[in-house]
Amino acid sequence: MQARPPFLHLQNVNVARGETTVLHSIDLHVQQGECIAILGPNGCGKSTLIKTITRELYPLVQPETRVQLFGRERWDVTELRRRLGVVTSETPSQSALGTSATDAILTGFFSSTTLWPNLVVTPAMRRAAAEAIQQVGAAGFAQRELGTLSAGQQKRVLIARALVGSGERPQERVLLLDEPSNALDLQAQAELRETMRALARAGTGLLLVTHHIADVVPEVRRVITMRDGRIVGDGAREQMLTEEHLGALFQTRVNLTERDGYLHAW
Repeated sequence: MQARPPFLHLQNVNVARGETTVLHSIDLHVQQGECIAILGPNGCGKSTLIKTITRELYPLVQPETRVQLFGRERWDVTELRRRLGVVTSETPSQSALGTSATDAILTGFFSSTTLWPNLVVTPAMRRAAAEAIQQVGAAGFAQRELGTLSAGQQKRVLIARALVGSGERPQERVLLLDEPSNALDLQAQAELRETMRALARAGTGLLLVTHHIADVVPEVRRVITMRDGRIVGDGAREQMLTEEHLGALFQTRVNLTERDGYLHAW
């Protein structure tokens, strides 16, 4: 069986925003199906890295720079974004809040905010949406309007929306989660983390960007740390998530405790 190409290969990637270079000499290799967390303080470049992967931002042109996704350097951006499921901390748009959870998930096939009249939803799309609803545990509120759901329920819908456009099989899916637990209460955070665990166990690749240690679910076995626009660490969970490493990363004293496979920091 032919090996799948890596999900991501970055070589000497430097990215500027305005006149300031915010990512410096980024080298990163991620296999399909890997579950990885990227940790770092606010302003370290985590979100810029995600925008570089999704082609919202482009690296400075240098001969030795390489950006490959799924083994390819050149992509039609629309096609690429159908392969990547992106979940952020942003709330759904106003136009999406009046649609049902199922219809909101179906918009993932079109990268739209609502199902406009010109969009054709096929039976295959509806089957994929139904499967995603089951995966994230949203069957109980699939027909309710998005605006009536709790923040945690809305997050599950947004994850399902990301899933439908990112590959037919779990092993082909890659979810990019950018600070997904921001603005969620404790119950919603717990629900989100259990959803991430279930997806990881099913074979979906996760690239989780966060500064919340508790978001790094037990299935995440590799941790990358960033500071000042650079990757400063890349290793196994047990190696990277220590009081010493995290204290140096966040430049403060860090205490860790573990419960049920989760680490909590204060």
